[in-house]
Amino acid sequence: MDVLSLRNKLIYLAGFMGSGKSTIGPILANTIGYDFVDVDRTIESRNGQSINEIFRVHGEEHFRSLEHELIEELTSRAHLVISLGGGTLVDPATFARISGTGIVVYLKATQEQIFKRVHHKTDRPVLFGAKGERLEEAELRARIQQLYERREPIYSKADIVIPTDGIKVGATVDLIVRRLSPHLK
Repeated sequence: MDVLSLRNKLIYLAGFMGSGKSTIGPILANTIGYDFVDVDRTIESRNGQSINEIFRVHGEEHFRSLEHELIEELTSRAHLVISLGGGTLVDPATFARISGTGIVVYLKATQEQIFKRVHHKTDRPVLFGAKGERLEEAELRARIQQLYERREPIYSKADIVIPTDGIKVGATVDLIVRRLSPHLK
């Protein structure tokens, strides 16, 4: 039997910020009859603070511990599509828990596409400098490249890789469903 079929019925959407996880997740969940959880939005709701505020006030380490605790909680459930934060898989313990309990789908976007999607955003802590200032275009491109090069090898360990550049949301969801269908029976 395929190892993917042995795991809980959890589908984790991984990828860089701006790769489409929060957009595709609810549509995918609805399509396959699963519930949807966005890790970042859940943490914000539970803590009464934005991700930016949590990073600024408590630091990234505290945020990652909240993230890990939520993942632990979610792994006891089934039939969920879970949108992960861009850095969730960087923590080895969290990555092990996720990869051992569900199917990881990597929504892969190029660095250029990511820049186009996030350069105007204000809700991503990694888009700002040390003093909270918005990064200039060259600095932002360098930050995206640095993070991408660090995270890409981790993301690429996903069970399923779905390129998203130039593909409409509906077509991306259809492709994911086709790739998942053998594992959803």
